[in-house]
Amino acid sequence: MTHTYQLTGMTCGGCEAKVKSSLLLLPNVSTVEVSKETNTATITMDKHIALSDFQQAIGGAASKYQIAALQHNEAAEQARSWWETYKPIILIFGYITFTAATINFPLSDTKSWMEFMRHFMAAFFLVFSFFKLLNLKGFAESYAMYDVVAQKIPAWGYVYAFVELGLGVAFLVNFNPFLTNWVALVVMTVSIVGVLQSVLNKQKIQCACLGAVFNLPMSTVTIVEDALMIGMSGAMLLMM
Repeated sequence: MTHTYQLTGMTCGGCEAKVKSSLLLLPNVSTVEVSKETNTATITMDKHIALSDFQQAIGGAASKYQIAALQHNEAAEQARSWWETYKPIILIFGYITFTAATINFPLSDTKSWMEFMRHFMAAFFLVFSFFKLLNLKGFAESYAMYDVVAQKIPAWGYVYAFVELGLGVAFLVNFNPFLTNWVALVVMTVSIVGVLQSVLNKQKIQCACLGAVFNLPMSTVTIVEDALMIGMSGAMLLMM
C-alpha cells in the first residue's frame, strides 16, 4: 500500500535525504519519496504503520520534522488495513463455513453438528494444503521460522503440507473418525505452540497457514484458526 503524508521541517536536500533514510529503516517500509517543495512524504509499506511510528523514526515529537495524515483518516486507515491484510483467510473461512452449514442444514441435532464439523475440517485441510502445495519450498522455509518441530527438523515443513492433505481426504470420506480426529488434534496442538510463542514474543514474521501465496503476518488470527481446529477435533471426539 502507498500513502502520502504531510511532512514539514525540511529546508534542504540534506533534510530530504536524512528523513528518507530514517523512514526506510522502519520494518515493512519498501520505498520512500520526500519533497521539501510540497512538504510531503510518499511511503510504500507492506502493511499499515501508525503515524506515531513514523514520527518516532524521524526524531520524535521534539524533532523539527513533523509528519501528519494527509487526506485520510488514521483510525479508518488502520481498520481498512486490517481487513485488507486478513481478507483472504476471512473469505476462505466464510466460504468453508457456508458450504459446511448448507450441506448439513438445519443443524438441528448432534448428528448434523458432527457432520458440519467433519465437512468444515475436510474443506479446511484440503484448501489450506492446496495453498501450501502451490509453493512447497516457500511454505517449508516460512514454517521453519516458528514451528517447534520444523525448527529442529526442516523436512517436517515439507511433510506437514501432505499431512494436511491426508487429513482433508480422511475427513471427507469419514475414514476412521476416532483416529482421524486424534491425529488432527495432536498435529494442530503441536502447531499452535510455535504460533503462541511467536505472537507472545511479538515476532514480525509471516504466517505460513496459506503457504507463501499471501503475506499474512503472525497474529491472534492465526491462534484463533489453530484453536478452532483443536476445538472441533476435541468436540467430535467427545461426541463419539
